[in-house]
Amino acid sequence: RSGVDLKGKNAVVIGRSNLVGLPVAMLLMHRNATVTIVHSKTNDVPGVVKNADIVVAAVGRAEMVKGDWIKEGAVVVDVGINSVDDPSAKRGYRLVGDVDYKAAKENASQITPVPGGVGPMTIAMLLRNTLNSCRRS
Repeated sequence: RSGVDLKGKNAVVIGRSNLVGLPVAMLLMHRNATVTIVHSKTNDVPGVVKNADIVVAAVGRAEMVKGDWIKEGAVVVDVGINSVDDPSAKRGYRLVGDVDYKAAKENASQITPVPGGVGPMTIAMLLRNTLNSCRRS
């Protein structure tokens, strides 16, 4: 729907959780992307990410992925949601993703915001699946 052709693209998934990282990696492979999964034991994480045409960040660390890790024209999907202390914010904190959005958007051709990117889509899909399940029973 976004117009991004995954076929033959280098995709890096940061995080190997059973909930997000591994399923996203499988989805990308089924769309014929070449997938690398980055995790806590990966050597030279910035170097691996810098070669990616598509970056999916699902690591659970606030703004871990820096802007200079993102290749010019890459597509960035930030799945993370983290709270960081911010005394200037009304609640004393603000929500950020796993990607440093301000820095990464300078290089990315497309990037999902946090909050408001992947989260609302996740909720919509959960509701759709619940409705479909009710219809089948």
